[in-house]
Amino acid sequence: MAYAPERAVPLAELVGGLALACDLANGMPPEKVLRTAIIATRIAAAARLGPDATRDAYWVTILRFLGCTAFSHEEAHVYGAGDDTGTRRVMAFADFAQPARTLRQIATKIGRGGAVLDRARAVATLLTDRAAVEKHARAQCDSSVAMARILGLSRPIQEAIAQVCERFDGQGKPQGARGDAIALAARVLHVADVAELAHHRMGEEGALAEIARRAGGHLDPALARAFLDDAPAIFDAIGGGSVWERFLSAEPAPIAFADADRADDVAFAFACFADLKSVYTVGHSVRVAALATEAARASGLPTDAVRDLRRAALLHDLGRVSVPTGIWDKPGALGFAEWERVRLHAYYTERIVLRAPAWAPAARIAAAAHERVDGTGYPSAKGSGSLPQAAKILAAADVLAALLEPRPHRPARGLGDAARVLDEEIAAGRLDRSAAHAVLIAAGAPRPPRPPHPCGLSDREVEVLRLVARGKTNKEIGQLLEISARTVQNHVAHIYDKIGVYSRAGAALFVTEHALLE
Repeated sequence: MAYAPERAVPLAELVGGLALACDLANGMPPEKVLRTAIIATRIAAAARLGPDATRDAYWVTILRFLGCTAFSHEEAHVYGAGDDTGTRRVMAFADFAQPARTLRQIATKIGRGGAVLDRARAVATLLTDRAAVEKHARAQCDSSVAMARILGLSRPIQEAIAQVCERFDGQGKPQGARGDAIALAARVLHVADVAELAHHRMGEEGALAEIARRAGGHLDPALARAFLDDAPAIFDAIGGGSVWERFLSAEPAPIAFADADRADDVAFAFACFADLKSVYTVGHSVRVAALATEAARASGLPTDAVRDLRRAALLHDLGRVSVPTGIWDKPGALGFAEWERVRLHAYYTERIVLRAPAWAPAARIAAAAHERVDGTGYPSAKGSGSLPQAAKILAAADVLAALLEPRPHRPARGLGDAARVLDEEIAAGRLDRSAAHAVLIAAGAPRPPRPPHPCGLSDREVEVLRLVARGKTNKEIGQLLEISARTVQNHVAHIYDKIGVYSRAGAALFVTEHALLE
């Protein structure tokens, strides 16, 4: 499917379809984000907020979880016994105004399924780290705002997204904003999010009680009252089967449309979202897309096919968010159950991307990123005859990009070493020869002189920023660069001031967006 102005598609279709990945990343039932967006528009209507505020609430709700992978590394390894998804699922419904209930949830559910000592350590850290909530809020807000900016959404929407972790009573993070100082769209989201979560976990009566209890504390009391007054109709609006069509029709006029360039921006934003899942995969999908695109052009693929391949490459690991970060970051061999979860991520990628019809050409290619021409790949074990050339190029680009990046069990390989591995894969019959060679040529093509670094960053600051994005501590960065940890700390403070973010996730998105990972 080629995009042209007269064939532009609703932006909500593109973003809403991919937002199903946010449900997976948070361990939520399918279409949780879509139901919450419907609830938000109904609350806005019940409160007579007007079209502009309603439109902002709709988009803030859709994008609210685009930063949910931003704290995955910390949620897995510091606060969650390897399971960041489980940590988010538990904390999503936490209300620190009810310490006894929150403590019980944390103590009984964090790290469930993990080793006893790992669970105990995670629970203790979460309960004693006073800055944990603020760290999470900063990472999520940094990331979500960056995504909204990439998508070209308005300044009011970006400002509201920066406040998705605030509370009406001023006890939220990271700003501690109170009452009307919180953007109206964010306050609508807060009510809608709690309502959807409570409805799923406790039913209609439980949702009504939860909203009433949080009114005036977590939630804007006027908007909570608007929800309670219209609750029967709101529950009807999200009841039944799939809410996909209801979600699309809930968008307030005028409908936002996406042309080809904006569709590319959507794919790029979700690539960043998926790659934030692990510090080892920061920038991976963007690198794969660059390699695959150049190789496809050199191979003579038509322009439309090249564009579909680039989008597929950006989206090929979207299903990654369904797998706990502890599995992706495991330095040793995966067990049977862990490997099965990894294999399934390719299946989830296809199902997520296919949800929006406009993504269909990219979805089929993306789903084949881990297939092999000899039929030994996954998830469908397709052989060469079932794989288009674009999928063979994508598979080779994915392998090469991964080899050039660090992984938990090995450091990054040089291009020469990586090329030898690809030659071995070709000889074994797993990668297509012409596709792999095209990717290797793309990787070794001369590059134009690098322009000045953005935001006035120095070469040394870029070195530090790359390592911050990779999850290195100040001490580790100092050792790698042979400077003191205090010097690193000073560098990081100056870097954050220059680029306007204050979290590892924000740094990771910045280096990805500005191609600073090389």
